[in-house]
Amino acid sequence: MKTALLDEKQVAESSVYQRYAAAAQAVEPALCCPVQYSTDLLKVIPQEIIERDYGCGDPTPYVRSGETVLDLGSGGGKLCYIAAQVVGPEGRVIGVDCNREMLGLARKHAPAVAEQLGYANVDFRYGLIQDLALDLDQLAGELSEHPVNDPAGYLELRHTEERLRREQPLIADESVDCVLSNCVLNLVRQQDRRQLFAEIFRVLRRGGHAAISDIVSDESVPQRLQQDPELWSGCITGAFREDEFLEAFEDAGFHGIEIVKRQSEPWRTVEGIEFRSVTVVAHKGKQGPCLERGQAVSYRGPFKKVQDDDGHTYFRGERMVVCDKTFNLLQQEPYTNMFDAIEPRVVVPLEDAKPLDCRRSTRRHPRETKGLEYHATTEATNGCSDEGPCC
Repeated sequence: MKTALLDEKQVAESSVYQRYAAAAQAVEPALCCPVQYSTDLLKVIPQEIIERDYGCGDPTPYVRSGETVLDLGSGGGKLCYIAAQVVGPEGRVIGVDCNREMLGLARKHAPAVAEQLGYANVDFRYGLIQDLALDLDQLAGELSEHPVNDPAGYLELRHTEERLRREQPLIADESVDCVLSNCVLNLVRQQDRRQLFAEIFRVLRRGGHAAISDIVSDESVPQRLQQDPELWSGCITGAFREDEFLEAFEDAGFHGIEIVKRQSEPWRTVEGIEFRSVTVVAHKGKQGPCLERGQAVSYRGPFKKVQDDDGHTYFRGERMVVCDKTFNLLQQEPYTNMFDAIEPRVVVPLEDAKPLDCRRSTRRHPRETKGLEYHATTEATNGCSDEGPCC
């Protein structure tokens, strides 16, 4: 068993680094699926970067103007330079990669791209995407001053790493609006994947989102295939099983998790297992206290009922009790236009709100919203809606 774990470590790290270091110097078509990007956004990007870009999708349509964007496994920088144009001069883009050769390619062209854009808003950093707190450039500086020559030095190095994570993090907590990645998460070792998703969640601001393109499999990949260096480094046998990929976002605390694009035909098939590209968007923001403010939502359909990531069930056309946090979430992406929001006639101030038990799904009687003493009688209004008069 120990030998197998060592083999996996060698496959997942050494083979990936060597292959992508070589791919930074010479084009390797086998590393990428065909992907269509906006030609207008490619005009400012040097051909050397475009030729050495390796991905399986395009998550950049989910970037918004003015955002701070983090690209995990930024490689030669193509995704970062696309995002830089989308966020504009008021936004910011950070690329993180652990491959020196790829970082060198990306950094080399930064001044030329900035000159064409008329602003510089891209920063490339050296780090592991599953450990976004540790700045490897900072660590290299510490090692040059204090080389590790014995076990005592190793123990001191571990203390140094923790100090750097705490005092000079590569990416600070809740500092990013959007996390992107293109065909990189599958290259992370299996034992590091829970930490990987926890790190994505950590760096995102409340209300932020992740847009991830990656390769998934329709079946579990056998261990012997995972130990094949060519298949692993080629973004094949490290693929998440498609259902487990979505579960990883859920387990990390995300909500509103959507497959926004799924390749119909597999990119590759190995021993009957299909590997294809998907793009997933997931949101951060459902954490926090549940407070009762008398609000309700009514699911519009088309399904008879739906269930959210916290297990709340919403029945079509029925008023369901929700806490203030969920009430606000369901009026934002990706739930926009799915629910009617029903405020109480008498608004409960936030400071007066009591805790609400959100563990069960409860219907809210209209009298809870209007008030038990509400006995108004009114005449018909002049118009039924903003769209036109009643007939």
